[in-house]
Amino acid sequence: MQHDTTAPRRPLWTHLYAQVIVAIVAGVIVGHVWPAFGASLKPLGDGFVKLVRMIIAPVIFLTIVSGIAHLRELGAVARIAGKAFAYFLTLSTAALIIGLIVANVVQPGAGMHIDPATLDASKVATYAAKAHDQTITGFLLAIIPDTMLSALAGGEILQVLFVAILTGIAIGFVGEPARPLMDLVGAAEKVVFRIVGILMKAAPIGAFGAMAFTIGQYGVGVLVNLAGLVACFYLTSLLFVLVVLGLVARATGFSILRLIRYLVPELLLVLGTSSSEAALPSLIEKMERAGCATPVVGLVVPTGYSFNLDGTNIYMTLAALFIAQACGIHLSWGEQALLLGVAMLSSKGAAGVTGAGFITLAATLSIVPSLPVAGMALILGVDRFMSECRSLTNFIGNAVATIVVARWEGALDRERLAEALGGN
Repeated sequence: MQHDTTAPRRPLWTHLYAQVIVAIVAGVIVGHVWPAFGASLKPLGDGFVKLVRMIIAPVIFLTIVSGIAHLRELGAVARIAGKAFAYFLTLSTAALIIGLIVANVVQPGAGMHIDPATLDASKVATYAAKAHDQTITGFLLAIIPDTMLSALAGGEILQVLFVAILTGIAIGFVGEPARPLMDLVGAAEKVVFRIVGILMKAAPIGAFGAMAFTIGQYGVGVLVNLAGLVACFYLTSLLFVLVVLGLVARATGFSILRLIRYLVPELLLVLGTSSSEAALPSLIEKMERAGCATPVVGLVVPTGYSFNLDGTNIYMTLAALFIAQACGIHLSWGEQALLLGVAMLSSKGAAGVTGAGFITLAATLSIVPSLPVAGMALILGVDRFMSECRSLTNFIGNAVATIVVARWEGALDRERLAEALGGN
């Protein structure tokens, strides 16, 4: 006698992505109908993002230490990192160029005739001040923490990455005597990911609070004045994901649409919180489940969050040219090439949190003399809406990068990838 072993289908409302969708819609309604109350819900979104950021450092540290220690070969670490950075540089440059091309063709800021002298520079003074500190030397020195423990305590992704790589390499060199430490790392990794699962239960609350604040604070009407820029940015990002990343995915042997469907719960979380960091632990877990080897995931995903920001790169050149066009400033091809080069450097190291792209744009404008930093006041009101698109594009780009580098490294289980993307 045969028994049906098929597990019963879970009700739709029990799925995290369904709960997040309802929360986002509810947030929009509350923010629109009761704007003051919606704006007051900002702590809900901020609190959830802080909860997730709290666990990011141990997730990255344990994942990388475990992955590198199992490699037992320093050359393999360098090889994976080299392939990852080659991919990051290529795709980031492509994103910058696409943003530049679209801005020149569509010209979203043309006809606004804004006098730069009338712009209120005080509105962007805080961002400009933060951008002033973003020098290349300062960025490189900031990767080195004061102590090994301060990297974990501070939660700076690149510092945690640095310490984790050193620790993993050292454990690999020590070998068998370090076996008890490796067992402890493995057990701690399971505990940390269980904590991640617990924290994700609060995702709908965070998404609701963040969306209610955005609509309540800025209003749906803020989109009308700058709808051209926002629509241009969203369509350009969509084009980049479906065409550029789609071609990369096809060449690697998978479908970009299937990957997006696989990552729907995480993408909704990113949309609701405007922060790709909110879904970083889940991305690491899902990439491993999809057949990417742990060492590859551990190295590519965290570094991608600082060096593979496709959405931020599109935003940088598109927004910079929008400001130039709105202020009636003509940029020669040489000046646009300078803008491209500066953006390529300043975009590296921008964290995947809300506002980082705006600060990076300020850093770029402050170096290009013909562009007024005060022009950022034009897009300050809609930056929050564009931040969501930046985060979504960055997130998808890092998922694709992980699979591509795993394929190059021969560390991709194609059967597991096909099962995961097929919905199994």
